[in-house]
Amino acid sequence: MNIALIIVLFILGLFVVITLHELGHFATAKRAGVKIEEFGLGLPPRLFGVKRGETLYSINAIPAGAFVRSVGENDPTVPRSLASRGSWTRLAIYAAGPLVNIFLAFILLSAFFMLPVNVVAGSGVMVHSVMEGSPAEEAGIEPGDIILEMNGNHLHRWEDIQNMVNSSEEGEEITLRLQRDGSPYQTGLQPKFDPALGRRMMGITLCWNIVSQVKEGSPADKAGIMPGDTILGINEQAIYNNESMSDALAYVGEGQEVSLLVFRGEEEVLLSMVNGFDSVQHITGAELHWVGGIHIERERLPAWKATYLGASYIVYMPQMIVASIPLIREAPGKVVVGPIGAGQLTVEVVRSFGFSNMLFMAGIISLGIALFNFFPIPPLDGGGMLVALIEGVRRGKRLSSHALKLAYTIGTAFLIMVAAAIYFNDILRLIRGGSFGL
Repeated sequence: MNIALIIVLFILGLFVVITLHELGHFATAKRAGVKIEEFGLGLPPRLFGVKRGETLYSINAIPAGAFVRSVGENDPTVPRSLASRGSWTRLAIYAAGPLVNIFLAFILLSAFFMLPVNVVAGSGVMVHSVMEGSPAEEAGIEPGDIILEMNGNHLHRWEDIQNMVNSSEEGEEITLRLQRDGSPYQTGLQPKFDPALGRRMMGITLCWNIVSQVKEGSPADKAGIMPGDTILGINEQAIYNNESMSDALAYVGEGQEVSLLVFRGEEEVLLSMVNGFDSVQHITGAELHWVGGIHIERERLPAWKATYLGASYIVYMPQMIVASIPLIREAPGKVVVGPIGAGQLTVEVVRSFGFSNMLFMAGIISLGIALFNFFPIPPLDGGGMLVALIEGVRRGKRLSSHALKLAYTIGTAFLIMVAAAIYFNDILRLIRGGSFGL
């Protein structure tokens, strides 16, 4: 897809997400009797405006969201100002914007999960690697084995295994029928509960192909391909069977460099190869073992399951953020991003996984804006909510204007420094040609 189109759609999506955030504040403030002087789409300078009642509705030159301007916002002595409202009313007005973003994220994510998707299926699933000390290792399962059946049920997709493992009883032994080097055999194991993942597991990583042999001195050997590798992609095209490999190599000219994405152990490794394919568009010198009957199926989730998944993202997002703290410490530049970084990530996601992922990214961005605004730092919405909550607990007794001014000054300065660091990192990544590795 054209990068310019993705960027335009990203900007439009960001504009809608921020506008609905401000619309939440606007509607709640209006209902609470706050006098709204202006509701603007975009940021000044103003292009034109229309006054309806006491509010000016304006269209502004910079398409970066929207804004709400109320009379005497921080002065409680001004009649009908935001600051003159009661503590709990102000808390509701501040919370309205992030809550609208959360609801919008739920709608977008649910809609994304309702879209039909391509799913790879085959006559069984292949084992890429076996975790040390796992039930699978104790059962004698090895990399390259193809699991055909579980408790007499045929397996076609990766999720079939996890669904069956989750539906089994605690302590129940699961019977597996497998194929190794073309010969069938049977084994059994008892899945173990992994508290880190929050689910039961066998201790295997799955794939659709595995490199069984590499000829010494061949192009595959020179490129660094090793037995046990799984070929995931060629020239940024997903590889799931021989036909997809041939399609990816069909238009590669003689002497042209080919990029290979392989899965090795538990890591993705990027390799390059020149003149490394034969007349039938297969990698020269590498013998691949495939699952039989691999094909693409179109799948659409039922509405109830899609909405459940959409809600699950909302509920578990704070937990996922906490779980990602080690990654934030290790590579903050890839986890903490601003609008520029979010735009780059959206381009990579859409180009790698398809246009429908615009909905997913818009939902994640909307949820991210909500969570960011809930931080109790003035002048964010969370800062206003914290002040209103403190004054509500104090039965309406106001905090001193000096303390509030100091808090807003420190908070604003802190946010400016954080924003500057994030923007600098995002721009530097672009200049260096860095990516998020999708």
